[in-house]
Amino acid sequence: MSSSGWPPDVREVRPQAGIGAVLAGADFIDAYRVTIADSHVDASEAARRMLARPPAWISQLMATRNALVRPLGLKPGAPAGDRRARIGSFPIESASPGRIVLGFDDRHLDFRLVVDVAAAAPGAEVTATTLVRRHNRLGRAYLAAILPFHKIIVRALLSRMQTRDPD
Repeated sequence: MSSSGWPPDVREVRPQAGIGAVLAGADFIDAYRVTIADSHVDASEAARRMLARPPAWISQLMATRNALVRPLGLKPGAPAGDRRARIGSFPIESASPGRIVLGFDDRHLDFRLVVDVAAAAPGAEVTATTLVRRHNRLGRAYLAAILPFHKIIVRALLSRMQTRDPD
């Protein structure tokens, strides 16, 4: 572990040029990357390793978040009736071997999580990019409130890429 408490290879990086096209009008974008030994992982597998069975502390944070936002009329996840395939609670917007885009829209903000995988000798680099388009004051306040947790959660989920079975 580094002095920041994170594995040294989980790092914040500059978002990829052109990534904003994934969510036109995004006014928040961040990206984190980890290098892994597995050269055979594709984007869908990487997203599954990160999101399918999150650690209990992340599940508890999300349950708390859902309880707090429900009275505000915000969705606790993808809308009921959304029949798209999912990884964890996130609907798949698009998928290719090198990139998967997850996310949905709500009245306060729209978000996308993009997981990219690129070859990097001797393994691969996995990058998680979050894009958010805020619609109103509630969206701005919500993002400000969750941002510290977002950074911790994304780093923790990427650190799970170090092992084949994160549980």
